[in-house]
Amino acid sequence: MNLPHNHNEDEKACQFLQAKIGDIESFQTVSNVFKQLGDPTRLRIFWILCHCEECVLNIAALLDMSSPAVSHHLRPLKNSGLITSRRIGKEVYYKAADTEQTQLLHDMMEKVMQITCFR
Repeated sequence: MNLPHNHNEDEKACQFLQAKIGDIESFQTVSNVFKQLGDPTRLRIFWILCHCEECVLNIAALLDMSSPAVSHHLRPLKNSGLITSRRIGKEVYYKAADTEQTQLLHDMMEKVMQITCFR
């Protein structure tokens, strides 16, 4: 593909961009992950669960929310694979998934918070 304007860009870089930009499915997947973390409450829950395993009641107490409201936010995080759960009797415990993706997202959150919030 020839672009309308030639800015004497690196030809290999342009070819790389053209090859990647057409992979709409990958961009949709990334967008879906960011949608999960685009809600401040889900972001806070994810952050908590990156640091410890917790039950709904404790998460609700930490966030000063009702248990049903917390459960509402946990569902999409779990469906997206960002968190996992385990049941012991009637109690369900949640934690961040042990994946490279989750660790990278947590690291990014920490870095963005450091840059933007803790000056």
